[in-house]
Amino acid sequence: MARAIPMAVAWLAALLAGADGARADIYVSEGADGSLELSNLQQPGRRYTQVYPEPMPAPGPGKLVLGGWSEDLKQRPYAELIETAAAANDLPPALLHALIQVESGYDARARSHKGAAGLMQLMPDTARQMGVGDVWDPAANIRGGARYLKQLLQRFDNDLALAVAAYNAGPEAVSKAGKVPPYAETQRYVPNVLESYKRLSKAAPL
Repeated sequence: MARAIPMAVAWLAALLAGADGARADIYVSEGADGSLELSNLQQPGRRYTQVYPEPMPAPGPGKLVLGGWSEDLKQRPYAELIETAAAANDLPPALLHALIQVESGYDARARSHKGAAGLMQLMPDTARQMGVGDVWDPAANIRGGARYLKQLLQRFDNDLALAVAAYNAGPEAVSKAGKVPPYAETQRYVPNVLESYKRLSKAAPL
């Protein structure tokens, strides 16, 4: 008998499928340790249960206020800088907004205890690799973070969950695990970003 998919996994599948406003195929596989793995891409050599979530409603110019920020992307902080960086890296602005919201809450002076800094919480090595000279400059920080996220998407074959996990835990940790790493912080981080992305995608203009 096929194993039932937990509600949490089905919920995350719906988030991934709805992220671009269209129906998508989400694949769930069972790891050797019995854990369930979710991806929007099929990988060779794995057995999958295919899930077809309902499509997300068509985007509209929402202007609800939730968590202190307008759901209209153009009314959010740094909207023009984010749109420019998103366009330069062929990314949805809503995805960058979601990442910034979770990473720093739009606080350009935010700094983590690990040394990540600025709106997109760039680590010093990452900032240097992305050509960011001043992590406290919002425009430079957003450009560097967007460029880094694009590289992660390319590295992980456009698997959004893995790219977001790599932004938090590092690409080597994701490559080693072959899935979202079993770190408590990362396990919370990925659904938070994807949930925010789904919600903000509804507010984004067509």
